[in-house]
Amino acid sequence: MRIDILCLFPEMLASPFDYSIVKRARERGLVEVVVHNIRDYSHDKHHIVDDYPYGGGPGMVLKPEPIFEATESIKERVDYSDLPIILLTPQGRLFTQQVARELALHQNIMLICGHYEGVDERVREHLVSDEVSIGDYVLSAGELAAMVVVDAVVRLIPGALGSPLSFHSDSHSNGLLEYPQYTRPKVYRGWTVPSVLLSGNHGEIARWRWQQAILRTLKRRPDLAKQGNLSAEE
Repeated sequence: MRIDILCLFPEMLASPFDYSIVKRARERGLVEVVVHNIRDYSHDKHHIVDDYPYGGGPGMVLKPEPIFEATESIKERVDYSDLPIILLTPQGRLFTQQVARELALHQNIMLICGHYEGVDERVREHLVSDEVSIGDYVLSAGELAAMVVVDAVVRLIPGALGSPLSFHSDSHSNGLLEYPQYTRPKVYRGWTVPSVLLSGNHGEIARWRWQQAILRTLKRRPDLAKQGNLSAEE
């Protein structure tokens, strides 16, 4: 998989992808993350990529020319005709585990990091194929959203995690929150690990975890439980 990221501050992305799962996936040749500075595609000596909004108002708006030219330059080397070009914006559809799974199925994706008051509307209308938001809040830098999207997508690429089943019990993977986890010591400050986890009965352990996932979801995220298709037993 190849992930192209168009942004204004590539330095912000230098460190996060050099650690943990994303780093290992890159080293194994499972994913290539290529960061592009939008300013490199401006044509004035000051590398200006934003301007005041027509009609007045606060803030600045990212100009269309550098974004279009950066994208077109990448498309000369990578065929994005049927691949997602995603604008990261608070106005996009909510990024969920399901969206991460959807994106992980693609050979390549391109992420455009929003900034300031946003981007010229012509980028939305004539360039991008999707818009994604990582939450109902506003960030000062789209690079932060790109880090989240890349991490969530890369860990779903086959071979990125040590065990191919590692992400199947993750929160949101099956519509529920993940069950409680315990490790050594067996007793800490008088708090003990549930006895079922020490029983060696894998059937009972699986059932306990399944029950706990349902109870935790009902308690912490009842909205998820309402959206899910729970059986009568559940």
